[in-house]
Amino acid sequence: MRIGSLILRLVVGGVFVGHGLQKLTGAFDGPGLDGVESMMEKTGMTPAARNARAVALTETAGGAAIALGVATPVAAGGLISTMLVAIDKVHWRNGFWNTKGGWEFNAVLIAALAAIVADGPGRVSADAAFGRRRWGPLGALAAAGIGVAGAVGAVQLAKRAAAEAEGDHGAFSTASDDAGSGREPAL
Repeated sequence: MRIGSLILRLVVGGVFVGHGLQKLTGAFDGPGLDGVESMMEKTGMTPAARNARAVALTETAGGAAIALGVATPVAAGGLISTMLVAIDKVHWRNGFWNTKGGWEFNAVLIAALAAIVADGPGRVSADAAFGRRRWGPLGALAAAGIGVAGAVGAVQLAKRAAAEAEGDHGAFSTASDDAGSGREPAL
């Protein structure tokens, strides 16, 4: 699948670059960072500015890395992470099909990224120039693991930031934080 891997990498990587540039610069009728920041606020991904930049840069740089076949499992892991957060925060409640804003497109991109990693970026790639034409199933599992860890981490950090902004430090509060608040001190 020499030419197939190259075509898949170029198309999937190009789609992510395009989506990233929509977020980062407003290219291709995208919302730009201000619009993405607003979306992050609405979905509870605080601090919104940091998360807007993170997703825009991850999609742009990660897409370019996939297209070029550079550090393929790491790039795929970052992109899988953005798709999992999008599913969690936006698409899951709409069901599977994309026609109703569901998570169908995200799932296809995740599967394509896993396939690119498992079969490897191919002969015409930066990874191949460094002796890595194929990553195999363990590489795909590593990319998926990076994606899940990144998504869980991003959502949990957003929850923590929101709690701190509201003055509730959760498990990290101290007795002095709780003094006079009417709450029991955190253990």
